[in-house]
Amino acid sequence: MLKAKNRVKLALGLTLVAVLSVTVIGSLGPVWTASGSETRTYYIAADEVAWNYTPTGINQITGEPFEDEASIFVQSGRDRIGSIYVKALYREYTDDTFSTLKPRPPEWEHLGTLGPLIRAEVGDTIRVVFKNNARFPFSVHPHGVFYLKDSEGAPYNDGTSGADKNDDAVPPGGTHTYTWPVPERAGPGPNDPSSILWMYHSHVDEPGDTNAGLIGPIIITRAGMTEPDGSPVDVDREFITMFTVFDENRSPYLEPNIQTYTGNPRTVKTEDEEFIESNLMHSINGYVFGNLPGLTMNVGERVRWYTLGMGTEVDLHTPHWHGQTLLWSGMRTDIIELLPASMKTMDMLPDNPGTWLFHCHVNDHIDAGMLAIFSVNP
Repeated sequence: MLKAKNRVKLALGLTLVAVLSVTVIGSLGPVWTASGSETRTYYIAADEVAWNYTPTGINQITGEPFEDEASIFVQSGRDRIGSIYVKALYREYTDDTFSTLKPRPPEWEHLGTLGPLIRAEVGDTIRVVFKNNARFPFSVHPHGVFYLKDSEGAPYNDGTSGADKNDDAVPPGGTHTYTWPVPERAGPGPNDPSSILWMYHSHVDEPGDTNAGLIGPIIITRAGMTEPDGSPVDVDREFITMFTVFDENRSPYLEPNIQTYTGNPRTVKTEDEEFIESNLMHSINGYVFGNLPGLTMNVGERVRWYTLGMGTEVDLHTPHWHGQTLLWSGMRTDIIELLPASMKTMDMLPDNPGTWLFHCHVNDHIDAGMLAIFSVNP
């Protein structure tokens, strides 16, 4: 068996056989195709799910029941929703019948509300067969990769019509297939590591759709640098974390959540400032107050962290890792800055075993529960 270094050298040599060609079709502009590339197909649905931001029922940062300010965000009541909300989430299925959910592997348990991971190597083509199982129209819009107008997933006055509009807003019960080639400009740049993060999300009513939960990750790896499953050959462990204040007031499911989870829906005043505040869930992957599971690694592993920011003008986030440092763009750090729709990739070589805090450094976000715990085993 080849050692890791030799495998990387071999992989780099194989990049010479990955050739992208450009075909121009009328006024559509360049259409990228890959010679000898792989088409990676994903069956993804928008499903309505009862999501619990605190599934353990306690503040895992303190190890105690919720008290004081923390209870504002997680305690249900006569006119409070609490910690459980109906959300629309992307979920992966085994085939186009959408009858069997594809199990999420234990190493991706931490994805939480994030949709299934879409992987590709430069030169591949991504094919997403999307079904809308929800009650509102939704779509799938990608960042970074190449797409034509029938696979953009965003409705606006772009001069298109007919089949080029079918992708814009998939109605309840409807399906659409999105096709995204992955040219070199969608992959890592000269100063990037071997893989980088993009994302996909619904774009029918983007603020409403993303607050409902329809966001997922895309990881693109440099040509010749992938394992058979699409993961980078020079990394042992990967984590993807999204920092966002889910504004459940802006979700299209606000009224269903009021009707389902408040003690007396008739007493709810949706314009009340305290009610509005109680529905701002300061989360990492849809978990608050340390309830995010699965951030576990070993000393000496090559760990890659992909971080994503989403939200509004209040969503300025500064993820901070206790006890370890990382490399970002060749610079050493233990903190990174995120704005809405920011996507950053960092590498960590954990050397300090223990249980460590991972949190946003914005004070208001700390108070509201944007904290997690990660573990480094000896």
